[in-house]
Amino acid sequence: MKFLDEAKVYIRSGDGGAGCLSFRREKFIEFGGPDGGDGGRGGDVVAVAVDNLNTLIDYRFQQHFKARNGRGGAGRNRTGADADAIVLKLPVGTEVLAEDRATVLASLDHTGQRVVIAPGGRGGRGNLRFKSSTNQAPRRADPGEAGVELTIWLRLKLIADVGLIGLPNAGKSTFLAAVSRATPRIADYPFTTLHPQLGVAYVDERELVIADLPGLIEGASEGVGLGIRFLGHVEKCAVLLHLVDGTSATVAADFAVIQAELAAYGQGLVEKPCVVGLNKSDALDEATIADARAALEAASGGSVQVLSGAAGHGVTETLRALARHVVAKPDRVAS
Repeated sequence: MKFLDEAKVYIRSGDGGAGCLSFRREKFIEFGGPDGGDGGRGGDVVAVAVDNLNTLIDYRFQQHFKARNGRGGAGRNRTGADADAIVLKLPVGTEVLAEDRATVLASLDHTGQRVVIAPGGRGGRGNLRFKSSTNQAPRRADPGEAGVELTIWLRLKLIADVGLIGLPNAGKSTFLAAVSRATPRIADYPFTTLHPQLGVAYVDERELVIADLPGLIEGASEGVGLGIRFLGHVEKCAVLLHLVDGTSATVAADFAVIQAELAAYGQGLVEKPCVVGLNKSDALDEATIADARAALEAASGGSVQVLSGAAGHGVTETLRALARHVVAKPDRVAS
């Protein structure tokens, strides 16, 4: 299934049914009076979070959703039928945005969450509603209320425990493949990961959901490379794993590049807990590892995990470091 994390959708809720203008006419009843019923309510457009989806690909092929109108009222005080709602089934973590792509209409953060995006129009009142002591035969009935028509954007932000970040070819996809059953594309050239990948890792009987994001480069916040559009997927992560290529001669500068792009993106990513990993240690000797680790610790201001996703060295220790942050923040899926 192709990954799609953004879609434009046109929705319209149903109009309310018209109220009925009717009078009771029966044999031997001289003054029957009004008996027009109310119109039914138009169908709502509702967004529902489901747990068996992880992409918005369904909304690439169908972008128009229109609910039915409510039925009109009828004589004998019969109310028109309400129309059924149109339900948009969305992955957990989806944000519903207005047409300006900035105003958040709804954020679906847990399975089963249900939000009415466009309410249906109310049904019109029948003439029975207008009967009074001074108006025994009202000849007025209201039309139904018009529905709501909107253009909305759906934006998926994957809800994961761990977000993998780093420069292209830092070994993020290799790490994900080593700790989970995910099969990301792995090659010896940059930008082999074009879409986010999810994997589930287990450490000490604990489950960690890990999201591998396409690599960032300097200037990503200005649209260079793949830009920063995928960073939205780590906004809801409890902790970031920043992998740095240990074979690079400028590990501290590589770390600083990613941190600068996180700061440019905003949304509190720089303040998130972050585990720094010096990757590809299997290709380095002890002296080089010590120098690179010292440079990274000075740049990050904290401890650095030494690991190799390809060889499996230090992977378990890195997962344990990540798990400690996830346990410390149980509200990681809060909006």
